[in-house]
Amino acid sequence: MMFKIGDRAVYPGQGVTEITGIESKQISGTTVVLYMLRVLDTDRKIMIPVSKVKSVGLRKVVGDEDVRKIYDLLRQRTNTVDRQTWNRRYRRYVEKINTGSLFDIAEVMRDLSRLKYTKALSFGERKMLDQARTLLVKEISVARQRTEEEILDELARIIDESQGPDGPVAASA
Repeated sequence: MMFKIGDRAVYPGQGVTEITGIESKQISGTTVVLYMLRVLDTDRKIMIPVSKVKSVGLRKVVGDEDVRKIYDLLRQRTNTVDRQTWNRRYRRYVEKINTGSLFDIAEVMRDLSRLKYTKALSFGERKMLDQARTLLVKEISVARQRTEEEILDELARIIDESQGPDGPVAASA
């Protein structure tokens, strides 16, 4: 087993969880070993068969090196204008969020943050930006053992700085 009780893990689309137990249950006559998870943000309870960890995308919280790479990704300036309709962008962003990759989530935050400086975001895009920001803040605060407020301030500063002296930069396609 790759996790033990008390470990923190990331469940795609839900965020950072804590392994609260490891239990064996009889399901359809078969004994299944389950990780019992509690989503830190919502206290939602989730059970995942140990054998399905990879397929559902449960992973360890990122380390310092990955956090540095994510901050670099957020700083990247792109000059390509995204001409897709809002609903196509939204579907693409949903797919990225659901991968559970913090790098994909950071791209969503970067692109939507930049896009909002050039045009009004749809309601769905605003919610997606909030979701991406929340997922990033939660995981990075756990990874860096800092408060969510500190991480939120850091991310806001990075996004603002990446706009540069020439004004906002449009999101990439």
